[in-house]
Amino acid sequence: MPGLAECQSLLRLLIARGDPKAIPLAKGAIDQYLNTAPVSARGRGLRLLQRDALDQYGVAVGVQRSFAETVDAYIERKLAEE
Repeated sequence: MPGLAECQSLLRLLIARGDPKAIPLAKGAIDQYLNTAPVSARGRGLRLLQRDALDQYGVAVGVQRSFAETVDAYIERKLAEE
């Protein structure tokens, strides 16, 4: 899927850092993925990104955990729009 690996890598890095100031960057990466992915692949890609964020949530602590929750919630909203 176009852009999915790049988006996933960036989200992993941002979650690991847990900097709340980077939330717009995470949302932008997700939006960019959606803008470039074929319509038929968007939902599947979002679910993969969400699963990855939830996996990181499971091993994260503190701000990383909060960042992963924020990413998950944003992806959930995007899935509802699809």
